[in-house]
Amino acid sequence: MTDEVRGWLTPKAVAAEAGVSQEFDLSQCVREPIHLLGGVQSYGALIAARLHGAVVDTVSRNTGEVLGVAAEELVGRPVTELIGDEQWALAREITEAAGPPEGPAEPGAPEGAPSGPVASGVLSLSLERDGQDRLFDVTVHRVAQLLVLEFEPRAAEGPFVFQNFYPRVRSALHRLQGAADVTACCAAAVREVRALTGYDRVVAYRFDGAEGPGQVIAEARGEGREPWLGLWFPASDIPPQARRLYARNWIRVIGDVGDATVGLLPEVREETGEPLDLSGSTLRTVSGYHLEYLRNIGVASSMSVSLLHEGELWGLIACHGDAPRRLTPEVRAACEFFGIALSLQLAAVAEREQADELSGCRRALATLLARLSSQAPDALLRPGSGLAELLHADGALLLRGTEMVATGGPLPAALPGLLERLAGPIPVGEVWSSDRVPEVMGLDPAEAEAQGVPAGLLFLPLNRDGDLLVWWRRERPAPRAWAADPARPVRTGPGGERLTPRGSAAVYRATVRGRSTPWTPAQRAVAGELWREMSGLLNRHMAELEARNTELARTNEDLDSFAHAAAHDLKEPLRGISNAAAFMVEDAGDVLDATSLRRLTTVRRLAERMDGLLDSLLHFSRLGQVGLERELLALDEVVDDALLVAGDRLAEQGVTVVRPAPLPRLHADRERLREVLENLFVNAAKYAVDEAAAGERRVWVEAVPVAGPDGGRVTAVVVRDNGIGIPAEQHEDVLQLFRRLHRRDERDGGSGVGLAVVKRIVERHGGRLWLESPAPAPGGGPGTAVWFTLGG
Repeated sequence: MTDEVRGWLTPKAVAAEAGVSQEFDLSQCVREPIHLLGGVQSYGALIAARLHGAVVDTVSRNTGEVLGVAAEELVGRPVTELIGDEQWALAREITEAAGPPEGPAEPGAPEGAPSGPVASGVLSLSLERDGQDRLFDVTVHRVAQLLVLEFEPRAAEGPFVFQNFYPRVRSALHRLQGAADVTACCAAAVREVRALTGYDRVVAYRFDGAEGPGQVIAEARGEGREPWLGLWFPASDIPPQARRLYARNWIRVIGDVGDATVGLLPEVREETGEPLDLSGSTLRTVSGYHLEYLRNIGVASSMSVSLLHEGELWGLIACHGDAPRRLTPEVRAACEFFGIALSLQLAAVAEREQADELSGCRRALATLLARLSSQAPDALLRPGSGLAELLHADGALLLRGTEMVATGGPLPAALPGLLERLAGPIPVGEVWSSDRVPEVMGLDPAEAEAQGVPAGLLFLPLNRDGDLLVWWRRERPAPRAWAADPARPVRTGPGGERLTPRGSAAVYRATVRGRSTPWTPAQRAVAGELWREMSGLLNRHMAELEARNTELARTNEDLDSFAHAAAHDLKEPLRGISNAAAFMVEDAGDVLDATSLRRLTTVRRLAERMDGLLDSLLHFSRLGQVGLERELLALDEVVDDALLVAGDRLAEQGVTVVRPAPLPRLHADRERLREVLENLFVNAAKYAVDEAAAGERRVWVEAVPVAGPDGGRVTAVVVRDNGIGIPAEQHEDVLQLFRRLHRRDERDGGSGVGLAVVKRIVERHGGRLWLESPAPAPGGGPGTAVWFTLGG
């Protein structure tokens, strides 16, 4: 069996074929070139002549019986010798008026398969035979550079009178227009077609997808016949090549299932190496598989009228007769016209239903967007936003980079992996959807359920960065009543092992799994509209953010410039004040009273303190202006550098630095990281516990993995002491500039800048800083732990 055939047949059908004897090969049915069967139904005759020169190329072998001229006498002769120049010219005009000849094969069709609509017309002519004129209805169509004429003897009841037939057709079409939905429309249609044609059973048959099985959704039948309404028929009943022909021909009539096929002369055309292409033929013979199928269900004659939607085969009106039945070209034309009108009506009903649904979806979308008008797009996923309900989904997901925000039901376990596999080739803003994801992924429904694969999925890429907006649906098992076991399409019937549907007397009931409720065109459309709205919203937010960042950058620059200028410009008068006070004390100290001398000393001390504060402010402002020079550093070495400065302060307070384990290497600016550690070591020395209450005073330096902002792990440096600690309510205060927990004359004074400098350096590295106190440590007081990360 070829890969093409295996790709179309379901796994169950392939397994079923393997389980029966080799007398029947189901794949042959799928591969059969039914447009090249090389024969016609015997009640008419066929002549194919070249457009240029009118020379007969191919004929059916029964022209002697039907037309009075033997096939051998016609081949190679001008067709005008049979029908005359005037009738030949008229036949050419009919096909030219009907449109261009058949086009090339459609994409995906087997090599040589026909495509495009069949351009045909009908004319009446008479031929003299045995001294009498015989009337024929001649259907004409083109195949490449051939004009094909199919002769059918005029029915005994006389010529067709359109004005007598038209009122019935008009009345039937009027009743169709009153149908409220697709099912009602098809129910009206089958009643009218049965009344027009006289067939014993007429059903409307809708396909489940382009290659899926079909269901009878409407039926009109004679008394005593078992009902087929609601039954499903396996996809193998109508293989792909048959579906392509149904899409090209509005009508197909089989006059007599027991008819003996008439072959063609020549059997194979020298020009193509194949039989004449009969894709557009009215008289085309029937596949033996299909004839046997019809005989097995007791059908003697049939007609199929194609129902198309946007050029694709949507379904069929299938007519069955208990006895052979011929339809005149005019009746066939009327039925074809009815099929076209019904297809248009079904499209109108579907569009009306879709428009109503789309209107409701848009109202829900407007409500959803109203909540977002002044919020970030992430608000889509907040509880109660209505995002999942917008498409009647079980849940929704916004994927931005490595961050996933979900709403609705529990997130299916396999969803992230599925999106990674499926979303790659989908263009930005284009909706992708499936209501049978397990089938798309080649998974059995039970296997898909075990892996956490959702049955339904609809998503659209938001941008080129791979961000996605996703909706998912759970499996919705659907019971089906089959006219034949879809797992056993080959069964023993009257004709042997063949495609044999059993009808409602032996309904096979099964449950379809691995599918969700289908996504409708309206839902796909509103998802696309949401993307456009979100794109606009994101652009507005980005523009606002950019404007705010620009303003913030300008403000920060102004503040840095102000701090630098203030610190620099104020230092000179402060030095003057301090020097003046010092000179006054030195020069006039002997004559000044004690109060004046104390005041001058205070002025000098305050000026010096102000000078120190300005130095700290100047240093703090410069941290925002100086660039970082990141490199891969050994943290142990930076700790050693910091101890060269802070080590004496620690030693004075009897504080020992402990490194429980070797420290890792980090990407950071060496000088700035050293400054961070110096400040933390000095603080540990300042705020050690009193000797009377202390055990051994220590400060520990460690590296600990912690959760990063993207859910991964990053390295945090923690400097922990066993000092006096910081009350939790003051954690934010101590990180502010010039904030101290004690009076200026306590704990060796200080300006209250150290932790603010540490925080700013950490943030310049793209990291974060936080405090933990009390932070229990061996001995001493409550202790404080300062944690910080350094970003990338």
